[in-house]
Amino acid sequence: MNKATNHNERIRTMTFASVYPHYVAKIEKKGRTKAELHQVITWLTGYDEADILRHIRENSTFETFFAEATLNPNASLITGVICGYRVEEIEDPLTQQVRYLDKLVDELAKGRKMEKILRAS
Repeated sequence: MNKATNHNERIRTMTFASVYPHYVAKIEKKGRTKAELHQVITWLTGYDEADILRHIRENSTFETFFAEATLNPNASLITGVICGYRVEEIEDPLTQQVRYLDKLVDELAKGRKMEKILRAS
């Protein structure tokens, strides 16, 4: 297995619940709210509050989390570098979706306006 394959497999089996507290800590440290985080997650995935909490409670893997999501049609407008990768160039669809979420959380933590984070065509 090459490095990219290992990375993609690790993301596939990682649980949303294990990463969610890190998202919350990151944005709250910068003065943003959990409600804003959920707004970003909802925009990307189509999930409502109950869906987000269910995925946390059920310890859903990222594979399940995104398989059940209805990805926003404007998600492809998310560009830039996250974790050393250009999100628009990531080949594995699941890894790209997870990095989309990471990028949105990053932008939220950096104080970007919600209108800019929630891309419109």
